[in-house]
Parts: sequence; C-alpha cells; structure tokens
Amino acid sequence: MDPNLGDDSAPLNNGAGGRNPVGLPWQNVSREEWNDYRWQLSHRITSVASLAGLRYFSPEETAILERVNDLYHLGITPYYLSLIRLDDPADPIALQAIPGTGEYFGMDVGEDDPLDEEKDSPVPGLTHRYPDRCLMVVTNFCSMYCRHCTRKRIWALGEGAKTEFELGKMFSYIKRHEEIRDVIVSGGDPLTLPTARIEYILKGLRKIPHVEIIRIGTRVPVVLPMRIDDELCSLLSKYGPIWINTQFNHPREVTEEARQACDRLLRAGVPVNNQTVLLKGINDHPEIIRRLNTQLLKAKVRPYYLFQCDQVRGLEHFRTRLSKGIEIMEALRGHTSGLAIPTFVVDVPGGGGKIPLMPNYILSMGEQRTILRNYEGIIVSYEEPRADGRPSARPEAESLPSRADVYRLMTGEVKALIPAGNERMARRRRRCESASPTT
Repeated sequence: MDPNLGDDSAPLNNGAGGRNPVGLPWQNVSREEWNDYRWQLSHRITSVASLAGLRYFSPEETAILERVNDLYHLGITPYYLSLIRLDDPADPIALQAIPGTGEYFGMDVGEDDPLDEEKDSPVPGLTHRYPDRCLMVVTNFCSMYCRHCTRKRIWALGEGAKTEFELGKMFSYIKRHEEIRDVIVSGGDPLTLPTARIEYILKGLRKIPHVEIIRIGTRVPVVLPMRIDDELCSLLSKYGPIWINTQFNHPREVTEEARQACDRLLRAGVPVNNQTVLLKGINDHPEIIRRLNTQLLKAKVRPYYLFQCDQVRGLEHFRTRLSKGIEIMEALRGHTSGLAIPTFVVDVPGGGGKIPLMPNYILSMGEQRTILRNYEGIIVSYEEPRADGRPSARPEAESLPSRADVYRLMTGEVKALIPAGNERMARRRRRCESASPTT
C-alpha cells in the first residue's frame, strides 16, 4: 500500500497530549492543554526557524523559505504538525502546511486575485458574484495557513478581523439586495474568531429576512478540531440553518479527532460538506481521492466539490492539468458509491464562476436515440421519447448493413455494444451456468 494513503487500522500515535509523536517541542503537555484550542493557537509554529529543529533544510533552502515567510504567513497548529511525517520531504500533509521553494520560484506565474473577487466587491470584504448569494470575508486570520490558499493576497493585510463598522457595511449591502438568500461566511477562517464575535455575525445575518441559508467556510475541523466544542455547536444550532463547508484534502487528515468534531456539528444540526482541492503531489491520484471520500462518508461528511487548484501567484507547482481531474472522476464513477463522488469544478479566471467538468459519457445525440458510454466502456443506445408517445420505429433487420458499430445503436438494431472480456457480463454468464440444471 502507498504509505501516503493512510491506514484505517493504524493505531493513533498517542503521547501525553493525545496525538504527539516523539521529537515535537511540547512533549510534556497535558491532555487537557492539548485539547484546548486556545493552547493550540498560542503554540502554533509561525517561523521557518521554529521548524529548523524538526526538519532538515539546507542553508540555501532556508534562505529561500525565509523569503517566502517574509511574503506569506506561516502558521501550523501543534495538532496538524503532529500529523506530518517530518522525515519525509514529500509528505502530503507537510506540503500543505510548510512553505516550499516552489512558492518563491513560481512567483512570476499566476495572479494575486485570479477569480476577480475584488472586482465583484461592492463593499470591502464582500463579494457578490452569483445573483442569489454573496461571500463575506470576516477575518484574515487562519489557525493554519494553507500553502495553496486562493486568498494569499490578503495575508499581507495582517491577521486582523473585520471591525463591527466593516461588518455593518456588509450587512447594509445585503439588506438592500433582497435577491441575496444565501451568505457564505469565510476568511481567513471565521471559526477562529471568538465565539461572541461569531454570534455577532450570525445574529446580524439572521436579522435580514431574505437571508435563508448561512454557510461557513472553514478548515477548523481539519486543522484545529478541538475548536468544535459544545459552546460553539450550541451557538451554530441557535442560528440555523447553517452549513459547514470544510476542506479535507488527504485521507490521513480524517483522524479520530476530526471525525469527532464533525460528529458534534452534525448532532447540533449542522451538515458538513467537503471541498477538496486537487493538488499535485498531495492527492492527484484516483485511489487517494477514493480513499479520502470513503473515509469522509464514514464520518458522515458529504464529498461536495473537487476543486481545480486556482491560478494564484506562486502555486504553479500545485496545479494539475484539467485532464487529471477528469481521469480521477472517471476512475471513481461506477467503482465507488455515488455518495462518494464529488463534482469536479474549475473556478475560471476573470470571475466567471465555477464550471463543472466530467468525463464525456454522451457519444452522440439524435432525435430518436442518444448513444451513451458507461464506466465499463459499454456503449448503450438510449431511446428518446417521441412527441406522440409512440415508440421509435426500428428498421427491418434485413435492410441494415452488417456493421458492429455505433451505427447499429443509432438505428436501434442493437441496444448495447459490450467490450470483450467485460467482467460483469462474465459474472452473469457464470451465474446462469451455475443455475442451469445439469444433464
């Protein structure tokens, strides 16, 4: 098995604080401290120098990473750091959290705001792109700064949260636009805010009659699961319906702690969706995505989107070709539960919004029949309804040329073309043979 896939049966590496491998700087922390999100936030790794004693960097690499750190924040919670295999330079968890030289050398590729969020921002912090929904950036702070973040441009603005005055301008805009029925509260990470400030935001939105749905975009269940405590869940339940959109990118992130955090949200009546980002060297393999989504379903989390990595400055080393996402989607369809199959989308540059992409299962469309391909490569003729409700006419067999191709599907002579060696058809034959009476 690929060691990066994770292992459902592997025991947790428990130390004094719960999950705490030997060698990390908080070896003697109590379990109570470890499970306190405030302790986690106050003990984050925030500099390359702090990592130097945990992981080897050459002098040249250190100099480059410090330049990256000058441009973009570094922040890793002790919990998330404890998931990293520090002796593996290609560890998929580390690649999401620890700055890389690719961020520096790829600085000339991409844009700071490729999705034109700021051009669709009528008031600071609010993006109104789709007619019936808007997005509020309520803080610039994250407990962990993902190296693939689409809003790295706001890191330069500091780690502050929006003031009540700034939030008030957003509320006023939403009140004036009655077409807005769905509000996404994002950041930064809104669940890192004090509980009282989260309530201020939710209460402000619930005072607007036409706001029906509130969504919160957060990686807290993944990188700081202890933040999902009873007090927070009670608050979210009070102002529902609220949906959580989180971002698990790798099966090794679906830990017992993360599962418990999601379970607490669900018990509070807060559904949890997952929006994976497709990242080269981290999860760009069908089996990794299949394993991730299977684990999420076991945690009662819905795989919602598989996002193409955005064309943000310095992220070129994370981007895959669109064909890689299509390949993964094709490998999932028919080979795992439909519940475990997300929608693959690309958020196109210039503010065009999300466009879903999928393998091409339609081979031909006609008035009478459409030709489809299934996950096994079986090609099927699907008969379309006629306006008069009568079945489509089929030509006489003797008038057809002898052809074993799509033409025969289009004319209705055959219903399907099945590749030789199809295993499912072989199972059918074996069942028929075993059911036949012996002579």
